[in-house]
Amino acid sequence: MTVILEPARETEVVAETEVLILGGGPAGIAAATAAARTGARTLLLEKYGFLGGMGTAAMVTNFCGLHASINGSVQQVVRGVADDVLARLDRLGGLREPHPVPASDGGHDIAAQAYDTAAYKMASDDLLLSAGVDIRFHSTAVGVAMDGGRIDAVIVETKSGRAAIKAEMFIDCSGDADLAYWSGAAYEKGDATGFMAYPTTMFRIANADDERVHREGKPNLTELIAAASDDFDLPRKTGVLGSQAHAGEWRANLTQISRDGAPVDGSNWDDLSFAEVEGRKQSQEYFRFLKEWVPGFEDAYLLETAPQIGIRETRRIVGEYVLTKDDVLSCRDFDDSIGCNGWPLEQHLHGSAKWTFLAGRGYHQIPYGTTVPKGVDNLLVAGRCASTTPEGQASLRVSGPCFAMGQAVGTAAELARRSGIKPADIDRKALQDRLISDGAFIGDRQL
Repeated sequence: MTVILEPARETEVVAETEVLILGGGPAGIAAATAAARTGARTLLLEKYGFLGGMGTAAMVTNFCGLHASINGSVQQVVRGVADDVLARLDRLGGLREPHPVPASDGGHDIAAQAYDTAAYKMASDDLLLSAGVDIRFHSTAVGVAMDGGRIDAVIVETKSGRAAIKAEMFIDCSGDADLAYWSGAAYEKGDATGFMAYPTTMFRIANADDERVHREGKPNLTELIAAASDDFDLPRKTGVLGSQAHAGEWRANLTQISRDGAPVDGSNWDDLSFAEVEGRKQSQEYFRFLKEWVPGFEDAYLLETAPQIGIRETRRIVGEYVLTKDDVLSCRDFDDSIGCNGWPLEQHLHGSAKWTFLAGRGYHQIPYGTTVPKGVDNLLVAGRCASTTPEGQASLRVSGPCFAMGQAVGTAAELARRSGIKPADIDRKALQDRLISDGAFIGDRQL
């Protein structure tokens, strides 16, 4: 390996704050809002020029996991900050009513909710600014400075150069557990064989015949993919077509990006570069298939491809508690619940996606322990990099539970900072009471 020796340098501390959040996806949006509302001077770092995470940068365009099936009806179970986001989206005309996600092979039907990505960006800006959050866009975190078992500062690269930002509490909502990784917290990546969920490049289509797609195209998609396989290179044999907030627009969740048969690693820059090109190639092929084979898309055109590939899984912290498949499917309760989740196990395997829907009560509680990493005293983690098994992550990674975890850790970080204690040592009953008073739903006792 060839190396160069960089000269030693002093890095300017350009800002100091009380709570710093890395990442502006749903977990980061909720964490920053909650921390600021709880009274902390709060700063959020985001590498893009907008918020929303995979919901905007990867063009997911659906909130998944906001709802669960309770007593035979689909109800919203993620509330609090999530309600504030939905209300702003609705005022901007960028939110659709929840649409059904029918269960297969047992379990309960649930729902997802489509939104407009431009409206989501604007709604998120307004929410954070109204809470008093200092948002720093185009800021790429590249490391940390440690003080024993505590993070002292995050190192960032910006268009103004390299800089450091100090804080008392840090929250990792990066999706890839970047802060946890750099600070030495325990983590895992993939299952025992190294397998991680396959990523997807999303694309959007316009000028479709909505009625025909709903009636003839979407219900027969899997069969049409199989019938067209001799004429098209379609690595994923199942997929999702979602109608959007405006007539004639659809989002295609069809591609499956692999390298030599294995999923690409979203924490590896070489894999990411390969995946972006491959994702656009697949998008072109799947769009050609839609126009030629799927009723309703004959006169459609390709509206856009996502700004980046949609990553589903990379690093996961090994926290105080590791959420498992059994926890999700048994609808387990936890004494330290910070929220609820009813999304199925959505496992993206070779050539397909496997869905395992929840039965019974229809949701499980999310324990605070999944957000508490081992080995770093002033760090909390929320989002898809929380402490789970790969199967548990297949449910907990979606936007609904990310909002719930984010609100909880934002609140917890300020409660811990104010008391001069570690986040692991806070009064969890006091945290729960504060979450409930702030509109969050954490379980049965509120029904």
